[in-house]
Amino acid sequence: MIQRQGYHYRLKTTPALRRSFAQYAGACRFVWNKVLAVNEGRYLAGVPRLNYYQAAWLLTQWRHSEEYGWLAAVSIHALQHCLRDLERAYTTLWAGRTAPPRFRKKFLSDSFRFPTDFQRDGDRLKLPKIGWMRFWQSREIEGTMKNVTIRRDGKHWTVAFQTEREVEPPVHPSTSAVGIDLGIATFAAVSDGTLYPPLHAYRRLQTKLAKAQQRMSRKVKFSKNWQKCQTVIRRIHATIARCRKDFLHKLSTTISKNHAVIVVEDLQIRNMSRSAKGTVEEPGHNVAQKAGLNKAILDQGWGMFRQMLAYKQVWSGGIVLAVNPRYTSQTCPQCGGVSSKNRLQQALFSCIACGYTSHADVNAAQNILALGQRER
Repeated sequence: MIQRQGYHYRLKTTPALRRSFAQYAGACRFVWNKVLAVNEGRYLAGVPRLNYYQAAWLLTQWRHSEEYGWLAAVSIHALQHCLRDLERAYTTLWAGRTAPPRFRKKFLSDSFRFPTDFQRDGDRLKLPKIGWMRFWQSREIEGTMKNVTIRRDGKHWTVAFQTEREVEPPVHPSTSAVGIDLGIATFAAVSDGTLYPPLHAYRRLQTKLAKAQQRMSRKVKFSKNWQKCQTVIRRIHATIARCRKDFLHKLSTTISKNHAVIVVEDLQIRNMSRSAKGTVEEPGHNVAQKAGLNKAILDQGWGMFRQMLAYKQVWSGGIVLAVNPRYTSQTCPQCGGVSSKNRLQQALFSCIACGYTSHADVNAAQNILALGQRER
């Protein structure tokens, strides 16, 4: 089987390298936004959008023009790969898997990719028109490198190598199967009775972030002090993202190593975190409470956790099943009775029909496992 894997490292940068990275990221962002704006204008005019080859031809014209000739200072391969990413975004949009592509903003989408023409020698990397640089190589890279991506991460820049290698079909060392119930009070309840508390990465730094945003609101927009405050805010957001990702990686690895079959809830997170404010004609109810719930849901990273479980199970030879979570928290595993009165408390499940009691989240996880075994 073909195994694709990414390796992420932090770059050892200099002021000259950071300026080059910012130049490349800015050029790719400009090309993405420019072609996206052209396509939106063509859509409103009823004209078919530009495909990749038409956009690449247009990019060549820009690089030779007087107005956009500064794009010639950037490697053509990085700009062309940006257009391929935009083409892929349209493809997934028509397939109904993602939302329409959006315009990129500075510091939020600072990245660029090289599919070819890069060289690696140990912990050294050479990029076209940028030169050699070093990175902290924390582990060996296995497989054939297909592309390399440079991305801004807070005040740092990182490099990611995407590799591909052929491996023997793995056999999972375990034969056990578990169900997982995801929540907010308890991040993950496993059907074997294990409970994993949540990290609440955003909540931990929420006060610090609010104070930084308050300080920035009192500065003159785009002034030096305003930019300094914005840098602090970006660093806080980067810290939150890193903490959440570290937590999810460790937990997903632990569960994937110990269980061959993992049954999870097929949660519609976008619907669950939808705003309740409604419209002017039909205003919503309990808007502030729903906003707080939405913030807590998005702070957990359920979607990322499920993705991590999926590819780690493929690597280890296990499988991940997704089932409809409807009524799993109200169903009694003993008598099969379903009632909303079975769970009158957050952490306690008590069946009104047979008197069975259990931890509410563990009970839901057991129902999820049973449902997955029936549908398998």
